[in-house]
Amino acid sequence: MIYDEILNKIREYNTIIIHGHIRPDGDCLGSQLGLRQSLRLTFPEKEIYAVGEMANYVKFLGEVDVIADEKYESALAICVDCGNSERLSDQRFKTAKEVIKIDHHIPVDNYGDIEWVCEEKPACAQMIFEFIEACSLKMDLVAATAIYTGIVTDTGRFRFDSVEPATFRVAAKLLELGVNVAKIDNELSIESLDVLKFKGYILSNFKLTDTGFAYVTVTKEVVEEYHISYEDAANQVNLISNIPNYPVWALIIEYPTEIRVRLRSRGPDIDKLANLYAGGGHAKASGCKLLNWSQLTNFINDADNVVKEYKESI
Repeated sequence: MIYDEILNKIREYNTIIIHGHIRPDGDCLGSQLGLRQSLRLTFPEKEIYAVGEMANYVKFLGEVDVIADEKYESALAICVDCGNSERLSDQRFKTAKEVIKIDHHIPVDNYGDIEWVCEEKPACAQMIFEFIEACSLKMDLVAATAIYTGIVTDTGRFRFDSVEPATFRVAAKLLELGVNVAKIDNELSIESLDVLKFKGYILSNFKLTDTGFAYVTVTKEVVEEYHISYEDAANQVNLISNIPNYPVWALIIEYPTEIRVRLRSRGPDIDKLANLYAGGGHAKASGCKLLNWSQLTNFINDADNVVKEYKESI
């Protein structure tokens, strides 16, 4: 059983370092911080760390750790919520003695000595809870809050079609541990005036193709003009998600060093489209990048073809 295999490996090591992906979302950090807290409670004699980047909108969950390179010399690295090793935010995982991969994305590469991948799970945080429960590890309100936040963010607050009956059973158990649903919802819903103004920009500047693809482009100058973070900008991807007859949409943002595409769907599978542009992810939620703005026309054409094939099939 994969649970036993992972638990035995955790028991074997005195230092365990939990990694997440670049530009982490709530599921990534919820998985990292929830697992860190559970392992610290269960194995107080071990050194347990969570490393990588932090996201401002879930800072209420806590902070990641800053550790020296030497910690990896005899460490176990656990990498969560990342199907592609290149997207892990701290590449020092490669220097750990062994690596465990826990993920729910469509695999891009195999980078773990032990791999537990469940593509059908709506959130990696749900997998983390199921592992904790199956292995009778300890949990408290800190761990439960992190895991619940991971689930609620990656399921669109339980609206996405990836949600399964087990998701609600897990959520109920987390509430029994004292999770404050209203407080978490409030934390996730707070937005600055700058973000609200930026939403107005998106709603005034999105474009629609004749085939059924909706998209909006955001240059780095626009991000600077509205005084928001790139994280806040990227989080607005679903503002154009409810347009009738437009089942695929994208928010395309120019970062200082690259152009990132956040791609979403409520119909056709889009992960293969993302794969064409150095990306990947879920069938309905993926990400990729453009080498330059001149690639945008080809990307739009490819997205249109995905929508066209989908509409012809239904």
